[in-house]
Amino acid sequence: MSKNYDLIVIGAGAAGMIAAIKAARDSNSVLLLEKLSQIGAKLKATGGGRCNLTNTLSNEDFMAKFGRDGRFMQDAINNFNHKDLIEFFKEIGVDTHAPDGFRVFPTSHSSATIISGLRDEMQKIGIDVLCSQKVEKLLCTDNQITGVQTHSDTFTAQNVIIATGGLGYPTLGAEGDGYSLVCELGHNTTELHPAMMPLKTKEIWVAKCRADTIAKAELRVDMKKHKKLKVSGDLIFTKSGIRGPVVLDFAREITPLISKYGEVPILLNLTKGMNEEQITKHIKDAALKNQEATMHELISTLLPSPLALELCLISGVDPDARLKVISGLSRAKLINYLAWTPLTITGHDGFKMAMITRGGIVLKEINPKTMQSKIINGLYFCGEVMNLDGPCGGYNLQWSFASGHLAGELKS
Repeated sequence: MSKNYDLIVIGAGAAGMIAAIKAARDSNSVLLLEKLSQIGAKLKATGGGRCNLTNTLSNEDFMAKFGRDGRFMQDAINNFNHKDLIEFFKEIGVDTHAPDGFRVFPTSHSSATIISGLRDEMQKIGIDVLCSQKVEKLLCTDNQITGVQTHSDTFTAQNVIIATGGLGYPTLGAEGDGYSLVCELGHNTTELHPAMMPLKTKEIWVAKCRADTIAKAELRVDMKKHKKLKVSGDLIFTKSGIRGPVVLDFAREITPLISKYGEVPILLNLTKGMNEEQITKHIKDAALKNQEATMHELISTLLPSPLALELCLISGVDPDARLKVISGLSRAKLINYLAWTPLTITGHDGFKMAMITRGGIVLKEINPKTMQSKIINGLYFCGEVMNLDGPCGGYNLQWSFASGHLAGELKS
């Protein structure tokens, strides 16, 4: 006969492991179930393996980065913010630092250090961890959780925490298990979209501009209903589109629009915020310094040479001509393209390349003060499975840890 537990946690990612640790520290018997053969698979890949745990923003500024739903996390973040997370890892023997004053990493810059620390702590406080155990059903009687059923066994508990993550990176175990499990009990999900990923463009000239990172690029949606959507940061052109930190952040806004409209026109300022007047002055000044310079050479004082060449060509300006022979109309078109380069986003690689999922369990069905379901007693949620996602920079991991810690308190 299977052992009865105070708590069963489904999913051994960041949220699930800290939830299990919090509950066990509070003298609860805890079982952690992971369907993969090892714990922390997605955590291992976070930040390219460097594991950007959190950042140093204030609680208010941190929540603001999640948009209008950010207030949902107020209790969780106030209960366990970045300072608390840093102290927690220090307690379990993992040192951290913020080399740029903002992003917090383990000093080893290795996610293996984080996973090892969490694993050792779980062993130390007596958490039962079972891998290769996929939960197939939540057991419930009269709106009260009673346990879970896996492919090979049944485990009983009056409390279950869903920490199964979203749909991003299915090779690391993300298959949306949690959604189907709780929807059978009456919960609902929003529309689910891949987020934090590269984007594909209709324009093919981008493939010739892959050598350089464009710093401080600004991207904005060129659609009347969505003109407020804009972001800035480092951008990289790829064989089929765009990527880089700014694109990863913007993808969470773009992928739902692609689903709705098929393609999304955007504008890029690639000249560090310079406007048409400033660009015009810069080019004229460069031409005065070198009167023999070609248009390609002049634009290359603003942008990497391959990108300068392509923008000359798509605006219809001879890259080998000098400024004084370019017509006023052609010059104006080039200046306009330099200030706001048009691109058309046409697609992406789906959830297989998405670091996170946009959407999840409807927040109105969850008590933000406890992370407990408003529908089923003893059912809790934490991490990406809920309809809350943020940008790059440690936001999503901090939310996973904070919501997991609050869920692990098992407040009724």
